[in-house]
Amino acid sequence: MPRVVGVDPGTSSLDLLLLDNGRVAAQHRFAPGTLRDDPLALANRLTAWAPIDLIAGPSGYGLPLIDGRDVTEAEIDLMSFTRPDERGRDSGVIGFRGWVRAFLASGVPTVFLPGGLHLPTIPTHRRLNAIDMGTADKVAVVALAVRHDAGRNRAFAVVEVGSAFTAVMVIQDRAIVDASAGSRGPIGLKSSGAWDGEAAYWLAPLAKSDIFRGGWIDLGEFAPIAFAESLRKHVAGLRAVTSFDTAYLSGAGLDRAEVRAATTLALDGLVGSPSLPSLPGAWVKHAAQGAALLADGLAGGVNLDLVEDLALRRASGTIIDYLRHRPTPRLSP
Repeated sequence: MPRVVGVDPGTSSLDLLLLDNGRVAAQHRFAPGTLRDDPLALANRLTAWAPIDLIAGPSGYGLPLIDGRDVTEAEIDLMSFTRPDERGRDSGVIGFRGWVRAFLASGVPTVFLPGGLHLPTIPTHRRLNAIDMGTADKVAVVALAVRHDAGRNRAFAVVEVGSAFTAVMVIQDRAIVDASAGSRGPIGLKSSGAWDGEAAYWLAPLAKSDIFRGGWIDLGEFAPIAFAESLRKHVAGLRAVTSFDTAYLSGAGLDRAEVRAATTLALDGLVGSPSLPSLPGAWVKHAAQGAALLADGLAGGVNLDLVEDLALRRASGTIIDYLRHRPTPRLSP
């Protein structure tokens, strides 16, 4: 029976969960600076957990279910999605590229998971001009929610309030069919949510760090009501297209009482909003738990149905494939 590891490279920590035959066997959390200060810490942890049949590695914006042995610098660029002129700066998930390389160097079989944009279950017309329809960690949270829901709802949503971004993922018949996430989704703790194109024009040239500004922590006294109304609008809009009555709540942001209160206010009278439970014995973030479930399924374990239902093996393309905008040529001075 497979021994697998799920990984969540969040903005606040790197979480790992070990499953043995589908059951939680061990878990660990690295602070962002730990692997920088101790480059061997990750390898030592994985060695302590050996043997490991498969790792669902840190996947960022996602790849179409690619084996670690086939990952090149081009794939790392797509997963991190940072312009060449900004690489090496403290923006996005700090240390992400180094974490990816550390897992590849571990010698343990590693696979990288798709994001929502890669999945064929989201209709093409909903993916047009989008890059973020749920990063790979959000897909992993959905896997945990599908396992928990166990078919009770033909359609439901997952509201994931992370330490930077907020995502709403819509699931129908155990597959992701729509999403409003990241910098095109609701207001997050750090992110302003969906951008106004004129604001982007006025503030240009933008840096990656700008995507992590304008959220709750920058809104002062208006933060709770702005956050709540933004979330309600996005959930209501998605619900108008795909009817659902339940939205499972997840994410580190909900550990803050005022954020949970605003989230509850946003969904009150619109949908039921139960908290998404963890796997028995698990305390790491939901994304690491879901990634472990998917790794177990990919290794032929008891969670194979999740891999099939979420259509992971049919994921394809890149996160820029659906952009239809082409820059206007600039006139020479």
